[in-house]
Amino acid sequence: MAEIHPTAIIDSTAEIADDVKIGPYCIIGEHVKLGSGCVLHSHVVLGGPSTFGKNNEFFPFAVIGLKTQDLKYKGEPTYLEVGDNNVFRENCNINRGTTAETKTVIGNNNLFLINSHCGHEVHVGNNVIMSGFAAAAGHCTIGDWAIIGGCAGLHQFVRIGEHAMVGGACRVVQDVAPYMIADSGQLRSVNTIGLQRRGFDEGDIRAIKYAYRKLFLDKKSNMTLNIESLMNEGEEKYVQNPHVQRILEFLKTSERGFLH
Repeated sequence: MAEIHPTAIIDSTAEIADDVKIGPYCIIGEHVKLGSGCVLHSHVVLGGPSTFGKNNEFFPFAVIGLKTQDLKYKGEPTYLEVGDNNVFRENCNINRGTTAETKTVIGNNNLFLINSHCGHEVHVGNNVIMSGFAAAAGHCTIGDWAIIGGCAGLHQFVRIGEHAMVGGACRVVQDVAPYMIADSGQLRSVNTIGLQRRGFDEGDIRAIKYAYRKLFLDKKSNMTLNIESLMNEGEEKYVQNPHVQRILEFLKTSERGFLH
């Protein structure tokens, strides 16, 4: 049987795995599904329809899965889908989608620190860190292993590439390319230390740095010309690197433009 404190309130439609622990004064709303090993310490509010995978940990006053803050919301059922092994620290807030056809999606092994926020239709990958007071507005996409610094604010529809890092208190209004560091509204460098810590081969890091120089440091040409130059005139051993190809794909599919 699940370990449920007598002060907790559980809706009759909620589905709770047998080994879930629910602490004092928690509220589990309609159509919430909690997977095996989840722990709610106290004063946690979960709304639904929402699905949570295994071994997620919720600290006091986290509010996850309540309705969108989008004024276009019409009241229909909307959804949040959360994977496994995520940690939601105090006062973290994540909303469901705005329409029945869309949903907010959180992957696996992510860490959401105090007062962090993800709005409607945000998609977070795996192994992401949202630092304290960081906020992602609606429709943002945050790639695997990205780190969003404390008090950083992501404009709606912005994409943060995998292994990118956004500096503290940074205002991000355009996409941040994979493997890069963004701060004060512009790219600063390749996230070299982060890539080394995650076991990237030195050859791959050299290729990413080569692409960074060709694409972002040539201020005399526009980005379209820089992309064409890299593809047509760059050193083949670097251009064909899969991580460089990923950067190019990311830039080509940007709808908001990107920091440089």
